Amino acid sequence: MRVAFIGVGKIGRPMAEQIAAAGFDLNVHDLSRDSAAPLLDAGATWAGSPKEAADGADVVCTCVQGPPEMEGVVLGDHGIASGIRPGAVYVDHTTNSPTLVRRVHDELQARGVDMLDAPVSGGMEGAQTRDLTVLVGGDAGVLDRVRPILDAMAKNVVHVGPIGAGCVCKIAHNCATFVRSMALVECLTLGVKAGVAPDVLLDAFGRGALGTNLDLRVRLPATLFSGDFEPRFTLSTAFKDITLATELAEEVGVPVELAEACRAQMSEALERGLGDRDSSVALTLQEERAGVEVRLG
Repeated sequence: MRVAFIGVGKIGRPMAEQIAAAGFDLNVHDLSRDSAAPLLDAGATWAGSPKEAADGADVVCTCVQGPPEMEGVVLGDHGIASGIRPGAVYVDHTTNSPTLVRRVHDELQARGVDMLDAPVSGGMEGAQTRDLTVLVGGDAGVLDRVRPILDAMAKNVVHVGPIGAGCVCKIAHNCATFVRSMALVECLTLGVKAGVAPDVLLDAFGRGALGTNLDLRVRLPATLFSGDFEPRFTLSTAFKDITLATELAEEVGVPVELAEACRAQMSEALERGLGDRDSSVALTLQEERAGVEVRLG
């Protein structure tokens, strides 16, 4: 298979290098030819536009900044859509809008071109060492056709559902990561302002349930994800603990907006008479607002 790779920046270039190292013929294009220099030195072919890169390729990959860039690269003047042949596969590695992904998929499908959305997790460092996870949305048969290319760049290739599902998983994952980081720093600033050294706090966090990711691996699967709210750690006790934290924050002058939002949700659950249930029962209020339950199996 001949592969075209468009967008060879900090993440895209090492991904493309892994593909080339696996023996695939490679066309490359980027806004900056200098970004592609190591690939060209290794034998890749430079293309002057996305259209030119896609011409004759069996698989066309993009890894660009975001939705506007992806839409322009595919559907704009001299874009991929004007050069890709029927029967080829387009794989978008951009962290993208699922709505745009589905629209581009439909437009390409009308031209006889298959598409997968396949954002990656692992960052620049993972791309350099092939320690990437690719979250693939689209037809499983299409994935099977391009799997050798994805396997060349990533250790984990996971089919997560129909077109757009890859981006849904990636943006939900990243959102959870960013919110968790903000909550972590909110609580670290509280602890430092209250008189504990940062290294001591980090060691305490790392040795506790937070550091072992107990919630995601053990507690939530046993409670919320299974709909079982028999108390392991009661909501009333959790509310006591978070109240102690917000009171301490007020004493030392640290804003804790995320903690206050969590306390408010726990308070509402208590007002519903759920204090003797497992603390995770407070999370069902978000399920109510969203109109969906998170249950496994």
